[in-house]
Amino acid sequence: MKNALGVLGGMGPLASQLLYRRITEKTMAMKDQDHIDLILLSHATMPDRTEAILSGETQAVHDLLLQDCKTLELLGCKGIAVACNTAHYFIHRFEEQLNIPVISMIREAAEELAKTRPCGRIVILATDGTIQTGLYQEALKGKGLDAWIPDCEVQQAVMNLIYGCIKKGQPSDEDALKRIDEGVRAAGCVGALLACTELSVIGREMKLDEFYLDPMEVLADRVVSFMDKELRKA
Repeated sequence: MKNALGVLGGMGPLASQLLYRRITEKTMAMKDQDHIDLILLSHATMPDRTEAILSGETQAVHDLLLQDCKTLELLGCKGIAVACNTAHYFIHRFEEQLNIPVISMIREAAEELAKTRPCGRIVILATDGTIQTGLYQEALKGKGLDAWIPDCEVQQAVMNLIYGCIKKGQPSDEDALKRIDEGVRAAGCVGALLACTELSVIGREMKLDEFYLDPMEVLADRVVSFMDKELRKA
């Protein structure tokens, strides 16, 4: 299948299906044939990205992600979207070895924030791995934005939502989400970045307000445009 979109997913599976759904919902289409040709490579057995980063044992994940991207390239994809924020730590390090572009969720989210919230503190809600890599801190700083990292209590609550709820297929912890919300607003943040695709799942489930920016939503918008399709009006 030539000129399809490649989606590298499975990290986790619920987040991957949500990205596919949002791309489909955002595409202006009157029939099946108006939609985007898409190949989803769901690599659910990929080792945990955060664990690899925190342990310093990153080579195996790096090699597997590169292999998956090369597979999508060989299958005829014209571009790749990755349904995992933390995986971008590895992707950004080898994307120049690819012959097709990666539509970076990190860079696109930073670009969107620069347009919509150019002033004020933005909190990054993400895995410990994403926080440690500085992926979003660097991207936001590059756009002149003030990135804020949660304190230990809030970060622990974020990790529990990701690993204790969504990745285990359990309902979201509404009390934990309330503590996170109160903590970041009390810190004077003007917005929060849902910088983990499991948090994107929670965002849709809990119908979070506009205080929260979801990079997956931004990525879905950019993908539709990249594939030369018209965005459906909200």
